[in-house]
Amino acid sequence: MKPISPADVSLRFSRPVGWSRGLTVLELLVTLAVIGILAGLVLPAVGSVRESARRVQCVDHLRETGLALHSHHHSQRSLPAGWTFDPQSESAYGWAVPILPFLGQPALADRIEIERSVANERHEAVRHTSLEVLLCPSDIAEPVFTLFAEEEDSEGLHSRDDGDSGVVPAELIELPTANYVGVFGTLEPDDEIPAPVGDGAFLENRHTRFRDFTRGLSVTLVVGERTMAQVPSTWFGVDLAGEDAAARLVGSTLEGINSPLADECDFSSRHPGGANFLWGDGHVSFVTEQIDLRLYHESAKLRR
Repeated sequence: MKPISPADVSLRFSRPVGWSRGLTVLELLVTLAVIGILAGLVLPAVGSVRESARRVQCVDHLRETGLALHSHHHSQRSLPAGWTFDPQSESAYGWAVPILPFLGQPALADRIEIERSVANERHEAVRHTSLEVLLCPSDIAEPVFTLFAEEEDSEGLHSRDDGDSGVVPAELIELPTANYVGVFGTLEPDDEIPAPVGDGAFLENRHTRFRDFTRGLSVTLVVGERTMAQVPSTWFGVDLAGEDAAARLVGSTLEGINSPLADECDFSSRHPGGANFLWGDGHVSFVTEQIDLRLYHESAKLRR
């Protein structure tokens, strides 16, 4: 038997069973660098896949909306009005209200009493009902938003704050958010009450029919996207004293999609490069920001 040397004894006592050498500082830095590079390659791809999934879901929501609009037209022989005044002309109900039964929301539709104002206490629960089918999953949207009075209003709807900022518009009502607004055409719908006669599918207190689409259903826009950051919009209705009231329900093709010069009535989305739109025949397509402005305007009109 070979005698055990002092060096062997020292080695056995200094290296426990299962011991392995750790990483050096250089090896650790290299490992972290590799992980960082891989993360930099993988995370954008993951984000792209998620956005693609959200865009598909957005398209599905618009298709459901299109089917509901066609069902309404089949039942009533017309599309719903862009917005309809209540009997007191204090508020207006949006185009999405009449199609609620065709969106699988008959119970919600039954809770809306259009002979009363949008702000009526009987609509409290409705005003806080968010509809997933009318929201784009890519947008950063709160379930409800506050509608403020127009700053130019002079009928006692304003309140003054305690600071130096002067007159602050009064809070009117909270409304459920929506990302999809009807196409009013190429004019601004919120400059005055009553609104100017639009040249698109959804007008004030007026119904359009498919036979009015003389340019063709497949080449006429009827519903488009808008982000909450541009101006919060709603499916339910508005107080007519509210700021940009009509623009909360409908939109217009003015300065282009996602344009830095956009008016509150314009269309926009968080999808890179453009926005999804529903056309008169029910198909949905992605319209890019580079679309020719003349063609964009023409696409929003019913007639040539």
